[in-house]
Amino acid sequence: MSRILRFLRPCVQHAKSCTATIPATQRVLPATQAFSRLFSDGAGLVKVDKEEGYAVMHLNSPPVNSLNTPMLQAITETIQDLEDDNRMQGLILTSACPKIFSAGLDITEMYQKSSESTDRFWRSLQDMWLTLYGTRLATVAAVNGHSPAGGCLMATSCDYRIMADGAYTIGLNEVHLGIVAPFWFKDIMLSTVGQRETERALGLGLLYKPQEALDIGLIDEISPEDEILDRAKEQLLKWTKIPGFARMTTKRLIRDANMQKLSEVREDDINMFTNFIQMDATQKHLGRYLASLKKK
Repeated sequence: MSRILRFLRPCVQHAKSCTATIPATQRVLPATQAFSRLFSDGAGLVKVDKEEGYAVMHLNSPPVNSLNTPMLQAITETIQDLEDDNRMQGLILTSACPKIFSAGLDITEMYQKSSESTDRFWRSLQDMWLTLYGTRLATVAAVNGHSPAGGCLMATSCDYRIMADGAYTIGLNEVHLGIVAPFWFKDIMLSTVGQRETERALGLGLLYKPQEALDIGLIDEISPEDEILDRAKEQLLKWTKIPGFARMTTKRLIRDANMQKLSEVREDDINMFTNFIQMDATQKHLGRYLASLKKK
C-alpha cells in the first residue's frame, strides 16, 4: 500500500497545480481542435515547437543525432522544462535530420576517454532515460529515420511509437560494436517484445525494418514519411484526452519497477560501464569501428 501512495502523491500534487492554472476548456485537447503553433525555438541541439497543450521536440544535431553528453543533457533539460509548464500535456519526439532519428550513442564519448569523462557521459544517459521513460507527459515517438541502439532506446521509452515507411531500421545492435547493452536497455526491450524476441534482438544485434518491427510489437504503427507528424498528433490526442491524473498514475504503476531497478544501482552501473569500456578488447573494437566509418 505504501508503494501505491508513493506513486499517487506526485500525481495528486501535479493534478492540483494543473487544475488551478489551466482553464477547463484547455485541460483536454478536443479531437476537432486545430493544432496552432504558439512559438518555435530553433536554436540548440533540439528544436522545440510548443503547440496548444503539447510540444514537438526535433532532435537537431547533424548529421546523425549522435547521443553525446551535451545532446543527452539538452534532451533531459527540455523534457524537464516542459514538465514544469502546466499547460503541457504531451510530447512528440522526432528528428530534424533527414533519414535519421538517432544513430545512438556517440562512439567518440567512449573511445580513448578518461574515466571521469565516461562516468559523466553514462550518468547523462541514465538521466535522459529516467526522465523520458518516467515523464508525466504523454509521449509519442515519430521515428522518421534510422533508429539503432540509443535511438531505439528513446523510441521504446515513449508511450506510442510510429515509424516512417521506407528502408529504415530500428533495434539494439550494440553487440556488433563489441558492447554489451546494459540491463536497463534489456529490460525495456523485454517489456516491449517479450523474452524470446529480446534474446534474439540483443544476442544477434538485430535491426528491424518497419514491417518487421511492427510484427513483433517494437513499434505500434507505420506511416508514410510525409504524414508521420500528423499521425503522431492524432495519436497524442487519444492519450491526452485521458484524465491526466489517471494516465500519469497508471504510467507510474507500470514503469516504476524498471526505473527503480536502475535508480538503486546507478553508481554501480556507471562503474561497470566505465570499467568495461576501458578494457583493451573493447577499445580495439571501438577503434576499428571508428576507422571503418572514416573509410565510408
